[in-house]
Amino acid sequence: MNTTKDLNVLSAVGLVKTFGGIKATQNVNLDIKAGARHALIGPNGAGKTTLINLLTGVLKPTSGKIELLGEDISDLSPHLRVKRGLVRTFQINQLFDSLTPLETLSIVVSQHLGQGGVWYRPLGLGRAGKPIVERVSQLLEQFRLTDVMNVQTSHMSYGRRRLLEMAIALACEPKVLLLDEPVAGVPTGERDELLATVAALPEDVSILLIEHDMDLVFNFANKMTVLVNGAVLTEGTPEQIANDQQVKAVYLGQTEIEGHTHA
Repeated sequence: MNTTKDLNVLSAVGLVKTFGGIKATQNVNLDIKAGARHALIGPNGAGKTTLINLLTGVLKPTSGKIELLGEDISDLSPHLRVKRGLVRTFQINQLFDSLTPLETLSIVVSQHLGQGGVWYRPLGLGRAGKPIVERVSQLLEQFRLTDVMNVQTSHMSYGRRRLLEMAIALACEPKVLLLDEPVAGVPTGERDELLATVAALPEDVSILLIEHDMDLVFNFANKMTVLVNGAVLTEGTPEQIANDQQVKAVYLGQTEIEGHTHA
């Protein structure tokens, strides 16, 4: 009998994407389990970004299909995939520089709760409604943004901007969260806070992490898929991947893989 954790919440089935004569993804099969902490790794040019764009609807597959909670979503727009519970963060910040975290999260939460874009300013808290106020306050605390909640995003540190982006994603109450290089470009002094926040993400949210930072990958993931030249090379536990000779061979900096074990 299958347990909940045996269920596939997101699946890629035979995904192929061609650009002219180039196969960016080659018959990719990928299953993300309920509650997963799943990492997608591979050298530059492996096809990771193409695969994520296929999963999120930015690109349409040449062949194959994508299933979310057992339903075929291959033809759904990115917006409708978000509504179904498939949410991503981006490698490059996609934020409104002139808004504060308080304002940004208020708009996202109110839209998610079907109340339009209620503007959350100090004089308008009553109009925002208690559920919105409580959810926004919870997100600000969870993502360590309370002390900068009234600071314009453009004036925030890069690490805090990454935290805000994750808070926005969680405000959409995802069933599956795709984290696209969450620590890319984050200064060393802010990494620990970001890593701790990623590690504390809700267990009921299934996460697919795309990342080059092997410290984060091996500390976070309980399953890993290695993509090379648009195809799945192998997948397994962090221990299996760390000791896989094929994986070591495709990474020029072999010590990057060899130096890590999964606690």
